[in-house]
Amino acid sequence: MNILITGGAGFIGSHLCDRLLSEGHTLTVVDNLTLGTLDNISHLMEEPRFTFVEEDILHTAPMRELFETHSFDMVYHLAANSDIQKGGKDPQVDYQLTFNTTFQLLMLMREYGVKKLFFSSTSAIFGEAQGFFNEDFGPLMPVSNYGAGKLASEAFISAFSSTYDIQTWITRFPNVVGERFTHGVIFDFIRKLRHDPTTLEVLGNGEQCKPYIYVRDLVDGIQYVISHSHERMNVYHLGPDTRTRVKEIARMVIEEMGLHARIIYTGGDRGWVGDVPEFKYDLTRIKALGWQPPRTSDEAVRLAIQKGLGK
Repeated sequence: MNILITGGAGFIGSHLCDRLLSEGHTLTVVDNLTLGTLDNISHLMEEPRFTFVEEDILHTAPMRELFETHSFDMVYHLAANSDIQKGGKDPQVDYQLTFNTTFQLLMLMREYGVKKLFFSSTSAIFGEAQGFFNEDFGPLMPVSNYGAGKLASEAFISAFSSTYDIQTWITRFPNVVGERFTHGVIFDFIRKLRHDPTTLEVLGNGEQCKPYIYVRDLVDGIQYVISHSHERMNVYHLGPDTRTRVKEIARMVIEEMGLHARIIYTGGDRGWVGDVPEFKYDLTRIKALGWQPPRTSDEAVRLAIQKGLGK
């Protein structure tokens, strides 16, 4: 297929580029490099089936020109603000980069007749709801601007899918870890310990407990969902059925770095405004489809730490 990937120079997007090129597709990547980097895709620049365009999706004229000159078969939409703390400090960040980018892209797909869409969503749409929640029921009460932007995006995608006959795949990610990451708990811990190898400050009480998935396993899950589900609207949770506590991640990072740092906690049940102390997915639907990640949450974290340290 001839595919447009938004946010393709980012952490997850660049790994998705690797996978799609290996499958024989032709890719056009649009990224404004707010979070993505050219380093992430430098190894792809000489590939004849790969084109990179540095552009903002919100710039309508160049985006219309892009759609006019390419007959895209499908769009993978990953462009968003993925830094929850940044979005908490300025609500405009998630309104523009998480929601408005989605709306503008949907308008372009409608105008130019592109009928297939993949959207990367998140567990953050559920907020602090307790228990297992499947793909169809809430409560949907996000506590971060990032989660709100993703939830609003899902709503408009559903409406456009129905109204304009766009076949859609939405997968909701847990915490994604691995090489090329730019922020997150592992990234922060490594950075802090390189600055001060004797002490590691952990935001919150360290009991925060969430599922983590290795980035290449996530990409496998995305492609599995797209190739094995064929409804007009397909929504799936991706992730392991295991979880990892932040205090265990701290211990693993210290161990992998060969240090004997002491851990200090700032206290409280969360690290920042908008942080969700714990969640778990209902994975019944994706398991019934026949997929689950090959690694546990702990294994994904351990591998991501090793990759982050260049091991």
